[in-house]
Amino acid sequence: MIDLSAYAGIVFDMDGTLIDSMGGHLQAWQQTCEAFGYEFDFDFMYGLGGVPTLATIDILNEKYQRDHDPQQVAKRKHEFWLAMQHQPVVIADTLAVLDNYKSIMPVGVGTGAERDHAVQLLTDTGLIDKIQALVTASDVRQGKPHPETFLTVAKQLGVAPSKCVVFEDTQIGYQAAQRAGMDCILVKDGKIQV
Repeated sequence: MIDLSAYAGIVFDMDGTLIDSMGGHLQAWQQTCEAFGYEFDFDFMYGLGGVPTLATIDILNEKYQRDHDPQQVAKRKHEFWLAMQHQPVVIADTLAVLDNYKSIMPVGVGTGAERDHAVQLLTDTGLIDKIQALVTASDVRQGKPHPETFLTVAKQLGVAPSKCVVFEDTQIGYQAAQRAGMDCILVKDGKIQV
């Protein structure tokens, strides 16, 4: 088990870090891109993991010189996601860390997902009762790579940012953790990178 004794709080990203849902999201994004005339670039879209949906659409509009209504595109992406009836699976490595440390220090989740979606996924996977704080795209003004998400989790946990460690699967999330003054451990393909 990874030694986190130097910290007083743990913050997990959700999609791709605690829950293996990135594949489903990328599939929904691919359908969305095709529906709205954006080129779908798997690596580019994966790199935007953790960025709130509306901000992702702003990025796509700018990159591909489109002016689609972000609310309309987000609604369609959500419809594609729901139609897949994706069954979320918890990532074993990060679940083991959460289960090992949840009685030792407070644990929170900081995600770029909207609140309703995050609560549903965390409830469906039995994780909601294991965390003390949840900060979503619905709760902040600026999504990752801005540090607001992780700073808000730390505040809710009552732990100084410098005493928190973040688990993340994207570079954007890593940047957000660094900007929040937190150490960050990357998770790649469901495995903790140490």
